[in-house]
Amino acid sequence: MPVAFPCRQWAFILVTAWLCAGWAGIFPPASFAQSSTHSTHPRTKKHPGTQVRKRRRSSPRLRRMHQAFAASATLKPMARQLLQDRTPAAYAGVQAYARHHTGDDAGALAWLVAGYARTLDQDYAKAIDPLQRAKPHAGELGDYVDYYLGNAYLQTGHAAEAIALLGDFAKTYPDSLLLRDARVLFANALLQGKRPQDAATVLEKDRLPVRADVELCLGRAYEQMGDTAKAVTTLRNLYYTMPLSGEADQAALELQKLAGPQVAAPGLSERRTRADLLFKGRRYNDAANEYHDLVGLVGGEERPVVQLAMGIALHRAGRDMEAKRVLESIANATAGIDAERLFNLAETARDADNEDGFFRILDQLRHQAPTSPWLQRALLVGGNIYLLKPDYNRAIDCYRELVQRFPDGGQASYAHWKVAWLSFRLKRKEDAEKGFEEQIALYPTSPEVPAALYWRARMAEEDGDPGKARAFYQKISDRFRNYYYGELARRRLAKLKAGEGEHYALLDRVPPISRNAGVVADPPPADNLRLQKAELLENGALVDFAIDELQAAAQEDKGNWLTEETAKFYQGAGRYDLALRALKRAVPNYFALDFSSLPRFYWEALFPRPYWSELKRFSTANGLDPYLVASLIRQESEFNPNAMSNKNAVGLMQLLPKVGRNVARQVRLRHFYSSQLLTPGVNLQLGTRYFRSMVDQFGSFEYALAAYNAGTNRVQDWTAMGPYRDTQEFVESIPFTETREYVQAIMRNASVYRQLYGAP
Repeated sequence: MPVAFPCRQWAFILVTAWLCAGWAGIFPPASFAQSSTHSTHPRTKKHPGTQVRKRRRSSPRLRRMHQAFAASATLKPMARQLLQDRTPAAYAGVQAYARHHTGDDAGALAWLVAGYARTLDQDYAKAIDPLQRAKPHAGELGDYVDYYLGNAYLQTGHAAEAIALLGDFAKTYPDSLLLRDARVLFANALLQGKRPQDAATVLEKDRLPVRADVELCLGRAYEQMGDTAKAVTTLRNLYYTMPLSGEADQAALELQKLAGPQVAAPGLSERRTRADLLFKGRRYNDAANEYHDLVGLVGGEERPVVQLAMGIALHRAGRDMEAKRVLESIANATAGIDAERLFNLAETARDADNEDGFFRILDQLRHQAPTSPWLQRALLVGGNIYLLKPDYNRAIDCYRELVQRFPDGGQASYAHWKVAWLSFRLKRKEDAEKGFEEQIALYPTSPEVPAALYWRARMAEEDGDPGKARAFYQKISDRFRNYYYGELARRRLAKLKAGEGEHYALLDRVPPISRNAGVVADPPPADNLRLQKAELLENGALVDFAIDELQAAAQEDKGNWLTEETAKFYQGAGRYDLALRALKRAVPNYFALDFSSLPRFYWEALFPRPYWSELKRFSTANGLDPYLVASLIRQESEFNPNAMSNKNAVGLMQLLPKVGRNVARQVRLRHFYSSQLLTPGVNLQLGTRYFRSMVDQFGSFEYALAAYNAGTNRVQDWTAMGPYRDTQEFVESIPFTETREYVQAIMRNASVYRQLYGAP
């Protein structure tokens, strides 16, 4: 596991590694090393343009944290195991470590971990002792110890102890990130101690930015004070404007106790706000119920608006029969509302497999709302319906109509591409060539451009024009370096005879990658107290706290180091998925970049290899490329062994329990039970065998991947839509966008893995 070491320790480790192993053991394979300029750790190398930091004099606080960090290095695996499993053995291990380090900060960190684990178990009585033991030597972690100890006191009814502990929290820890949380905890303790006025005084000064827990506690304080008006106003604001918070349900219970003739009913705007926020938060059933209650209370132009919102919420909640009735009952609506109503009625017809009903409503939209964006969306759906049948000619008609009516609309580039691609599939050569070139000219930044470039080049090859093919392939390789079509283009280039480069003005339409797209990482500040605190917390596997401290440190120190350190902390906690996501957010266009544009660590975190020994063993045993399997896992779960989908698929390779049981019988895995799919080794053993069976069935990795995502029956249907000239044509012809992009992403990622790490 990577550990975030201070600068001097990193330098010592890298120099030692160089002396012992030589540069060949540190740097990547030759194919990568030649293009990478950021292979060393950023804390030990100054990059061009990096400002040299002035080191502040080491303070006693810094020295103490350095010592605690070094002393607690061996705690991390035990702490991580405890926070993950919270078994008696895990508790015993951390507590034994704490006793062994009695009297120093490393022991205090271990006691904090034990107390926090009890908090996670909601066993607050047992949390008190380890947190009390942590307190004498907590040092810079004192705010975390006091906060969770105060919480344990409060949860066990020891309000006086909580008040005494938390009363001076702001003075003792003025820079703590827990300051606001501690105020809420203190106010709740005051309420428990029957001191509502003091609680209100604490919270009234701290209401911005608005937080649900602050409002709930303040409402309860007003209620306890007997100030019903203020209590109702506060709790009602919480219930209606923060309906997605857990505190909203508690506010509802408090409001029921305060209900009476002296309390005015909530206004329509409040109720509408709640309904709209529930809808936005995808709580469609709750939103539909709120809209239902509102319909009878509104009139005029507002009534059809609320009815429409109710109908859409019912549809999103899967209650299509009710949705249809509501949508059909809407009268006296404006043209815009009526167009949206018709579109949603069309959607309910499509979901009911009533294609005739869908196309009747589409005709209504054509006549009643010829310029409405809802017609644009309906035409797209209509084209997709015909695509799946498959009826390519009618699909082309729908897509083409969309482009003609809405050439600048959000769906135009996709629809234009579908017209070109289906023309290609129908062997309409001139239409396809024209369509591919128009795609590049009209929509040069669209996601379909790499495909348009590639297939236009393929057609140029078939036309006996290798110069044009070479120019188009080269454009893909240069501009879309690590895309699916980037690798395919390089393979085609390798087969073409060398020739003079030709210039095509059309290719200039595709904008180059931004000059600022790459990353040069700054070294993190070794003398930043918050950063040192974050590293100490990370040694205790308290990664969420550590990330918060990192982010706060980055606000103080403006260097470009936060992303890398965040990813390292997540990796150290075994959360490769969170590390991967952090880097995706930081460099969203990384697939277009050359390897030299990012530090080596970025690539390794974007394409990690956890569980590599078992992954390689089971892949090889099933005749699979380990990098292809790693790519599949990256797409399925991002290497989160505890991942569970909304369809109940489990673990690294996202296996359904039923599939797991069937494959377990095939490999004679005795006493199998579904929860074992959360164990990486078991998931890899069964997942690689299952994927191998799909490869054997379809004879191609691309077909097998499509089946893994969409099911074997669908792939059999798509195969019947052939013939296809090659696998790449099949992949681009997959009618489900999700599945098509899934297959392309995994094949693309496998190529990046090979370039990054060499032979598996």
